[in-house]
Amino acid sequence: MKKTILLSALAIGALTLNAQTMALSNGGFFENWSIGVNAGATMKIGNGSYFKSARPVFGLSVNKQWTPVLGMEIQGQGFVNTSRSSTAFDASDVSLLGKMNLMNLFGGYWGEPRFMEIETVTGIGWMHNYMNGAGDSNDLTSRVGLNFNFNLGESKAWTLSFRTVVAYNLTGNSPESKVQYNANHARVESTLGLIYHLPNSDGNHYMSMLPVCDPLQVAAINDEVNALRLLVAEKDAELVATAATIAALEEQISNTPTEIDVNETTIVSTLPETIITFRQGSASVENLQLPDIEYVANYLKNNPNAKITVQGYASPEGDLEFNQKLSQHRADTVKDMLVNQYKIDADRITAEGKGIGDVFPQPNWNRLTICVINTVK
Repeated sequence: MKKTILLSALAIGALTLNAQTMALSNGGFFENWSIGVNAGATMKIGNGSYFKSARPVFGLSVNKQWTPVLGMEIQGQGFVNTSRSSTAFDASDVSLLGKMNLMNLFGGYWGEPRFMEIETVTGIGWMHNYMNGAGDSNDLTSRVGLNFNFNLGESKAWTLSFRTVVAYNLTGNSPESKVQYNANHARVESTLGLIYHLPNSDGNHYMSMLPVCDPLQVAAINDEVNALRLLVAEKDAELVATAATIAALEEQISNTPTEIDVNETTIVSTLPETIITFRQGSASVENLQLPDIEYVANYLKNNPNAKITVQGYASPEGDLEFNQKLSQHRADTVKDMLVNQYKIDADRITAEGKGIGDVFPQPNWNRLTICVINTVK
């Protein structure tokens, strides 16, 4: 009794360990099916008839593997008549069998079948006995035995199975029709079978296993995901704030008056097209800003009496003296381009360095020049 309890505990421990470290990736109902054929001989155990009672047997089977350890088989067999009776078959038997893979039970299953495996087989069946003339009979049967399986090929699609079972006729020859295990009503079957494992949805012919993640690793990954979510939320908030700032600037620009009287000079609004921006510490005009300068040049060509003031600005990085020179350099650069490239009279353009600018609330947005267009009345 103690040995039985110990073996059971070991079996449960092996299953638990395997379940904790590995998980099936193709364990659905329509996965891990196989079909097989077998043939061999059967002989009675009781009454000293042994080899005299030997007769051929062949069968077909449909198998389903539920787990790496537990499986199920539906088996149909026919027993060839070797006596002088005119019937071709003595009997046929259909059995429902349960199978347990001992190698996977005690050694674990790590994603691919072993070359050689041992299974226990047990189950019940229904036997139909064919008689000469009327009087066919039916009996309840039971099977207990072992399968020695050899998994062939790199893909393990085929299994060669040597099977030995003891089959009991539980109700045969019993006047009271009682169900009983009696060696005199039993036979030994030895067959050789060939099984083909149907491909699963992942293309494998066997159960595939995936490692189960360590809970600590899962927790760490979840923490990283949550931290990234917070970072994304912060960036979203920054984008919303930036969008609000842009909207406020656009509203400020749209509300700027189009004409302001200053002595005898009318200043046309500081248009978005007349703002030329620069990189930090640079007075070079980039290609993206050329359309803005061309806009000013076209305006001056179309309005011969107009004059402009190019106001240069710098952001607050660096010292005050440097920024003053940089702002003047930026204004001079725009003026030189209008004069040299677009042939605008230099007397119509005034370049002023304004130093550190406060045109925009963001300091780094003030690396720019503004062309103020003046029209003399």
